[in-house]
Amino acid sequence: MTRTFKALAMGGAMAAAVALTAAASPTLAQTVQTGVQTVQAAPALNLSAYGEVKIKPDMATISFGVQTEATTAAAALRDNATQMTQVMAALRRAGIAERDIQTSGLNVQAQYDYVQNEPPKLRGYQAINRVTVTINDLNKVGTTADAVVAAGVNQVDGISFGLKDASAAENQARQLAVRALQSKAQLYAQALGVQLGGIRSLNEGGGYSPQPPMPMPAPMFARAAMADSTPVSAGELTVRIDINGVYDIVR
Repeated sequence: MTRTFKALAMGGAMAAAVALTAAASPTLAQTVQTGVQTVQAAPALNLSAYGEVKIKPDMATISFGVQTEATTAAAALRDNATQMTQVMAALRRAGIAERDIQTSGLNVQAQYDYVQNEPPKLRGYQAINRVTVTINDLNKVGTTADAVVAAGVNQVDGISFGLKDASAAENQARQLAVRALQSKAQLYAQALGVQLGGIRSLNEGGGYSPQPPMPMPAPMFARAAMADSTPVSAGELTVRIDINGVYDIVR
């Protein structure tokens, strides 16, 4: 009898403990959930601004090509090499260093004549050799274009202007961007009737990127080939820095 009573008593104690735990769990979960809901993020201003600098380029890039056609691929390549050799010699006479001349493409492909209701007829082969030239003296851009055209260039892909070193312009744009961001933050804080705190984070985007080549249409290319000197205007480049900042505010 005594053993049976003790077992029942222990079983009752365990049941009571389980019941107590089960009863306490919802209350504990509710307390934790309520605590999470009461947490609020500190008030802040999330703003963006930019700084922009106009600067004259100090270098130019010209992309051009020599296109030849012949009855065989070997003949097309041979004629192209002869013509391109003359172009390279003209570049050296124009004062362009070897390191500033780079082959950007070489292609040979078959050419066909198409007549309706007839199979394509092989006309010959076309060879194209493209070169990209960097010009560090902007006064030589027009004369260099004239020299390569006179030497045999019959394709001009385009001309672009750039900067040898953009770091100074980028740093100036950064300073302007930060000043603009700070001014905007102060204006918002004044309008909202709050005090502006410290900056929490700052992100940057933008910067200098080389200008894409400006294509030279066929009529302009023809006029340039006949002109005494090809006029070239470098204009200005835009270096822009975009920033985004988060400021703490005090109510």
